Parts: sequence; structure tokens; C-alpha cells
Amino acid sequence: MVTVLLFIGGVAFMVIGIAVSIALHEVGHLLPAKLFRVRVTRYMIGFGPTLWSRKKGETEYGIKAIPAGGYVAMIGMYPPNPVDGSVRPSSTGMFQTLATEARSAAHEEVRPEDANRVFYKLPVWKKIIIMLGGPFMNLLIGVVLTAVLLMGFGSAQATTTLSEVNACQVAYGEPVPADLSNCTPTPAAAAGLQPGDTIKTFDGVAVTNWSAFTEKVRASAGKSVPLVYERAGTTISTTITPVLTARPVIGSNGQAEVDAAGNAVTVQAGFLGVGPTATMVRQSALTVLPSVANNVKQIGGVVFQLPQKLVGVAKAAFSSEPRDPNGPISVVGVGRVAGEVAAMEEIPVSSRAATLIGLLAGVNLALFVFNLIPLLPLDGGHVLGALYEGARRSVAELFKRRDPGPFDIAKLLPITYVVAIVMMGMGALLIYADIVKPVNLFG
Repeated sequence: MVTVLLFIGGVAFMVIGIAVSIALHEVGHLLPAKLFRVRVTRYMIGFGPTLWSRKKGETEYGIKAIPAGGYVAMIGMYPPNPVDGSVRPSSTGMFQTLATEARSAAHEEVRPEDANRVFYKLPVWKKIIIMLGGPFMNLLIGVVLTAVLLMGFGSAQATTTLSEVNACQVAYGEPVPADLSNCTPTPAAAAGLQPGDTIKTFDGVAVTNWSAFTEKVRASAGKSVPLVYERAGTTISTTITPVLTARPVIGSNGQAEVDAAGNAVTVQAGFLGVGPTATMVRQSALTVLPSVANNVKQIGGVVFQLPQKLVGVAKAAFSSEPRDPNGPISVVGVGRVAGEVAAMEEIPVSSRAATLIGLLAGVNLALFVFNLIPLLPLDGGHVLGALYEGARRSVAELFKRRDPGPFDIAKLLPITYVVAIVMMGMGALLIYADIVKPVNLFG
């Protein structure tokens, strides 16, 4: 019963955290819009029927029934018809009709006194600030949560004390055999090392950190090396011979590198068959931004490979193939992971809290990266439209031509609808996969 309640608590934490993140994302659009005197008619969290709302000043604030995002409604998002300055159609084509309907919706609440408070009349730089406000709010949340994680809880640092000693030599990535009686022992097992032993020297050099020890082991394949370790207060000397085998390439982030196909990159190196214990060490403020930058880089890689990753998700969802633990997941999957973390009673509460905060930080950084994709209806698409408007105005000024005026982004609505449909399809696929074939992160 306690485990179930902890699971529900973890899910609730993530649901509330994501809802607050979405609300603050929209605040990131709302504040600069009001600063630049654009009339904002609605600030809504969710879509569909309104569950609650209250009007304050000229803006209605509310919560809607479908918790799938949010929006800020600003008057005059699209300019009038460039032909006659109206919001009526200049032709009857399907695309023109879509653009006209969007213009009508954007201008239906424009009052005579709002002539200079419409979005489309803003300078390009103000449009960009408004549109980037949402993603950068998620970036700010990610930075703050990462700071809390690293400076408050700390990050796991490997010590020189052993947590495990592998009994058998097994090729990297292969499972350990059920029968250990006939396997080839690892160098560590053959040398008599045990969990709890603390490595003191390797090849006559004092061992002060695990990373340096690992590098020396990797470079000593086939060489009989003197080793000194401590067990229960007693210092013991022995010799050990690292075996040459395929080992993963470790990147600057401390994680195993993978190739374009998602397979581990390996190199022939020395191997002992031991693993370190870890302790949480609080980090300085100087580590926060590099950590955020590294996470953004990793998320960007996933987004860049999203079509390929989604093919893998679809194959796993409709076959016996396992899910890629480094692939995309939906909010349903994130909630499930949060629940599983919270329910791990064998793990200290502080470690579970740190993991949940790290998950929420990751969600916000993912929202930051995803919203910068230069496609409508994402914020990056609006930014691209503003940049194009600025570029063509600069070209016109350079060649002393007539000002072309605001870029009519309503013309891109057919593409917007296609992108929106594709995004809904991706979301549905990920949610389905997270229900029938969830990512297994904990074995």
C-alpha cells in the first residue's frame, strides 16, 4: 500500500511540475507582450472547454479541460489582407480561405483604440523577444532546477571503494551466464578482490580518484601490475593482470558514447571487472551552466534524430523489440518513471527527490529545445517568420525599394496544420508505446 501511494505521489509531483512549467512558459510570452503594450485577451492553461476563468484588467486568465499545453491570445497576430488592407478574402482558394479565417480571428477583438497595440505592427526584435520568452522561461526553470540538484543534493561521484566484483569475463553488452561454474573469472575475481575493498595503489601509483584509476587499467592490458588495497582496516598487496577486451568509449559527460544507429562505441582496452561505489558530492555554481549545456546538446541530438527514433519506437510498440532507453518518451512515460523512482523504498529519500528534480529539469530543457524548432505552430516558427520579415525589409531598404510591410505568416497556415497533425500523431504514438511497451530504466 505504501509503495502504491509513493508511486502516485511521484506521478503527482511530475504532473504538477509539468503544469507549472507550462504555465510559466506562457508567462514568458505574456510579460513581454504586455511590456510592449500588445493587448492580450486571454492567458489559458490547457485547451478545450474552460473549467475556470477570471478577468483581470483586459486579460482573461483561466484553466481549460484538456491539459495539453497552453496559449496566450494577442490581438492582431496576423496583418490584414495585403491586397486591400481588409481581413476579407481576396480570392476563394482553400489556402486563402484558411488565411482569411485566421486573420478574422486575429482581428475580431481589435477595437478602434487598439490600432497601435496589435502584434503584427511590432518591430521585428520585439516579436522575437515575445516568441522566445516562452522557451527561455523553460530554460530558466531548467537552470534553476539543475542548480538545486547539483548545489543542493550534489552529483554522484565514483569513489575508490569497490561496490561490485564481476565473477565472469563477458563480452561487453552480453548477459552474464546463469551457470558461473565454467566461466573465465575476471582479473579482479582471480586476484581475490571483494566488494568493500578500497584501492590504494595501482602499478606503484597512489589511486586518488576512480577516473584516473580506470585510465591506468585501460592502458595496462596484458601487464602484470602490483596492486595494493585495504580491506577492513588491513592493507593487502597482490598482483593483477588486466585483460584486453572491448570497452565502451566514455564521453566528456561521463556517459558511454553511441553512434548514429544508437549502438555503443567501443575500443579495445584493459579490463578488471570491478565497479565503484558512489557518493553524492555538492558541486559549485560553476558546474551548473556546463551541465545544462551538455543536457541541451544531448536533447538536441535526440530531436535531430527524432524521425529515426520514432521509427524505432513504432517497431518496439508493435513487436517484441525492446524500447531504446535513450529514445523519446511522452509525458505519460515521464510520469511513470517518476512514479517508479518515488516508489523505490530501498533508495534514500534524498536520492529519490534528486532524481525527480533532475527529471523535471530535463523536461523543461526538452521543452526549450523542442519549441525552438523553426516550424509553425512552434515558437521557433514564429521567430523564423519575424527574421524573414526583418531580412526582406533590410533588402528593400538596401535597394531603396518600398517597405514590403509585415510578413503575412497566415499564408503558412497550411504548413502549420500539417505540422500540428504530425505532432499529434507523434504524441499519440509515444503515449501508446509508453503504455504497452514502456522504457525500462531500472531493470
